[in-house]
Amino acid sequence: MSFFEIIKLIFPLLIISLMLYGLLVFVKKYSFKRGGRSLQNIKVLSNQMIMPKKFLSVVRVKDKLLILGISENNISLLKEIEAEESDLITETNPNMQQGFADLFKKYLNK
Repeated sequence: MSFFEIIKLIFPLLIISLMLYGLLVFVKKYSFKRGGRSLQNIKVLSNQMIMPKKFLSVVRVKDKLLILGISENNISLLKEIEAEESDLITETNPNMQQGFADLFKKYLNK
């Protein structure tokens, strides 16, 4: 193979790689925006494994606190709490990190 033939093989590969990189940047920039807002209103506060492949999770979605049961094949809503009630997490003691079990017991008793 001559030098010119090698350049003819590498040039299209370089062009395709640059196009794919540009597509990746575009998708990363615009994929999680819907209606002008990003989906940053979802936050996982805590996860606790109760059995292999089975978890309890506390998730904040906008103005609601959701307690979810998560298994390999299913996600179940166990309890939904309004934002006014969920603000009690920060009111109790902002310096102390509460564990999952403490949060779960507090909200199940309400």
